[in-house]
Amino acid sequence: MRILSVVGARPNFMKLAPLDRALTARDEFDHVVVHTGQHYDRNMSDSFFDDLGIPDPHHNLGVGSGAHAWQTGAIMQAFEPVCLDVKPDVVLVYGDINPTVAAALVAATLGIKVGHVEAGLRSRDWSMPEEINRVVTDRLSDLLFTPSPDGDENLKAEGVHAERIHFVGNIMIDSLVYALPRARELSTVAERGLTHGQYTVVTLHRPSNVDDPTSLTDLMDALGQLSKESPVIFPVHPRTRERLDAAAWTPEKSADLRLIEPVGYLEMLSLVDSAGLVVTDSGGLQEETSYLGVPCITVRPNTERPITCTEGTNQLVSPSGSAILEAAERAPERRMEGGAKIERWDGKTAERVVEVLEG
Repeated sequence: MRILSVVGARPNFMKLAPLDRALTARDEFDHVVVHTGQHYDRNMSDSFFDDLGIPDPHHNLGVGSGAHAWQTGAIMQAFEPVCLDVKPDVVLVYGDINPTVAAALVAATLGIKVGHVEAGLRSRDWSMPEEINRVVTDRLSDLLFTPSPDGDENLKAEGVHAERIHFVGNIMIDSLVYALPRARELSTVAERGLTHGQYTVVTLHRPSNVDDPTSLTDLMDALGQLSKESPVIFPVHPRTRERLDAAAWTPEKSADLRLIEPVGYLEMLSLVDSAGLVVTDSGGLQEETSYLGVPCITVRPNTERPITCTEGTNQLVSPSGSAILEAAERAPERRMEGGAKIERWDGKTAERVVEVLEG
């Protein structure tokens, strides 16, 4: 059976890695990887392939970043000839980014079976392009691999037949379990002059948080206030870096707010694992912090991963500096020693996906 996986950005790579290992370990599968090229600089892309042990992609579409409509259309045009050439039995798509829905549209139009890894998640916020991508991709998919029971419930409520839904668990946790021993061997925390549990890690990149200069300045000022108590480490996404430069924002001299370049997966995992707090608007970090038991503040009004709030360490806050500071004061109460125990977040999700493909 020929399986074609389509990935385009860092969260996709973390979902691809365990499945690639599981598929290539079996003689009955031929696994072909297509990289759309959405993120393709050394820190944002290649290092993730290295850290997670993913072989070089068989095809790189080289599409790059761009507006939603342009990027989705460009990926579709570039991906269709690959599908016609490779002739896969199943196209696997991951998560909720533009390459996900673009590849699903092409495959479905060509009559190729589509499998969606991380299906069924819903924020119910139609202002988010990711929500549209999730819903459309699930509608097109023949195999819906859900990370948590709420995903199954969402799909059934939308009229999806039960035989298409497969509760396999959270594949992001597979990568975390695989990489955590190596991440803990790194001396990242000591090399950066940090103390275990005594610093905050930040990631912010969503347009709703960084595109408005007034809102971004408010958030950054709050991070500056946090950093007067203990260091704040902020690997800055290129989009956010552009907005900060345009706003000409600079931290107060008394702050210990460290804006650094994006880091590889292992280094980031090492930083998050030892952090006292994480402030983010990322989906994946909500899950990783819950597994690790690290308190997480998510700067969003809603989440497609509500289980991280009900059973994990995550708390949603409005995009305001005062909300972040208030939540940070209470964050230690959300720490879970030994991590949250969420069903099928056990490092064995890829094996369950392969069992479905075999069946």
